[in-house]
Amino acid sequence: MLKRRFAQHLLIGSGILQKLVELAKIQPGEIVVEIGPGTGNLTKKLLNTPLKKLYLIEIDSEMIEHLKKIIKDERVVFINADATKFDFSSLKEKNLKLIGNLPYNVASLIIENTVMHKDLIPYAFYMVQREVAERLISENSWLSIFVKTFYEIEYLMSIPARFFIPPPKVISAFIKLKNKNFKEISDLKDYKNFLTKLFFQKRKMLKHKIDKAFLKEANIPEEKRVEELELKDFLSLYFSFRRLK
Repeated sequence: MLKRRFAQHLLIGSGILQKLVELAKIQPGEIVVEIGPGTGNLTKKLLNTPLKKLYLIEIDSEMIEHLKKIIKDERVVFINADATKFDFSSLKEKNLKLIGNLPYNVASLIIENTVMHKDLIPYAFYMVQREVAERLISENSWLSIFVKTFYEIEYLMSIPARFFIPPPKVISAFIKLKNKNFKEISDLKDYKNFLTKLFFQKRKMLKHKIDKAFLKEANIPEEKRVEELELKDFLSLYFSFRRLK
């Protein structure tokens, strides 16, 4: 049933699954979206919580049919879709709590799409490669800055490969994204484009990448490199760019 092209690694440890659900702290009446439910191992644990509705977004149509056979709960809505491109506003819901064991090959794209729908998603709990989690939290990349602008990122726990089928070659991490309710940037696509261009050839000094007027306005030294900047510097630079553009 598993397909290599979807990079599927099913989480099977019952105790670990229960721990993930407990960390998500699902409250009565909450709307939950599970991304990549696979064979429903985490889904069954989620249905033991007082959630109001559970949307299952699964790209594999065969998995969806399997889930429909084993999950009989009126709170569940099955959606055969690609979570990297899914329009969460189509659910016509607010205050979504997302959770999922993300396929390793598209985890970054799903996280990016989560941020793009930040006004609908106060919290997200994701299983990703430990390396991805550590980079999001500790390193400067366009994606880490994009996420940290709008969400606080917390590393909750590590999960060894033995709890998955098939076992991945890496250790996984369960992370929490908590919305900061930062409203100063409304055009997220423009902000993303700004960051991706800024991180292109990131070893270059900023004075060779950006008009000096923007740097002066943002009070950032010309000799700095993008990897040396802090989150507040990126925001200052972006706002300067928008004002002087």
